[in-house]
Amino acid sequence: MASKGERLRRLIEAPEIVVMPGVFDGFSARLVQQAGFASALISGAGLSEDRLGWPDVGLMGLAENVEGCKVIANCTDLLLVADGDTGYGNAVNVYFTIKALERAGVAGVMIEDQVWPKRCGHMAGKEIIPAEEMVQKVRAACDAREDPNLVIKARTDAAGPVGLDEAIRRGNLYAEAGADLLFADALLSADDIARFCHSVPKPVAVNMGFGIRRRSTTPLLSVRELQEMGVAVVEFPRMLTAAAIGGMMRAMEAFRESLATGRVVERPELLVSFEELNNLMGFPWIQQLERRYLTEAQLKAKYGRGEDAGASRHDAALASGGN
Repeated sequence: MASKGERLRRLIEAPEIVVMPGVFDGFSARLVQQAGFASALISGAGLSEDRLGWPDVGLMGLAENVEGCKVIANCTDLLLVADGDTGYGNAVNVYFTIKALERAGVAGVMIEDQVWPKRCGHMAGKEIIPAEEMVQKVRAACDAREDPNLVIKARTDAAGPVGLDEAIRRGNLYAEAGADLLFADALLSADDIARFCHSVPKPVAVNMGFGIRRRSTTPLLSVRELQEMGVAVVEFPRMLTAAAIGGMMRAMEAFRESLATGRVVERPELLVSFEELNNLMGFPWIQQLERRYLTEAQLKAKYGRGEDAGASRHDAALASGGN
């Protein structure tokens, strides 16, 4: 069977653009897989915000990143690209970062050329390391792979602080050093994206927003437009984190209304049902494992006479409940 890295490479090299939603926890990863996507980007910003409750400004370390990636890889079949930030140090640190993230179960890892502590590519105040230092980081990342097909994605943040020409120069240097996928973050126009794609020798990834047209950073473009420009991979890293926060804010507003009025507020459109939640999280699969491995006495104690009826109700879901 082909490795995760090899399968991801096939997607990237195919004529059709690869669409990768950003995931950051079990909920988001399972939703993306349920929606039919084959691959996803693990959002470093999403992990930091979700696990630490602080913004993406270099506060999350390697161990926390690896643990978050491992949890997501263990609950889905998605081909995942991890966000390795700057590698948490110099090229030697990058070497060990790649090994740790690959063993967590991902199909690819992104490394960027910001100064550590880094920050989200769309925040002000970014600084970049010398291109020659990043070249050595890319070389170390490629050498560290246990699976030679693990996708190494090299990101440059040079466009904002230095300019597009420098981003293109760096993209070519990183490709020569062995990067498989190139990403210039925070490009300011469609023309910049097209020019970068046509100026580098490796497939190009682009980050895209969803539902909000940005003015200060990368403009919102359709997947079809990006494919026509030559983009190989389009990622939506902020879509699910922003949607989750929006949903929770609206639920809290309704809850506060209920507390203020003293009345029960019925807002089913704000919530998934208990059954939907359990199905998403694989509870039918857990029940199948119970029926396979628990004794009859254990099943009777757990479910009583209703166990057989419960089994028939879930039979249709069991085939797709596992990973």
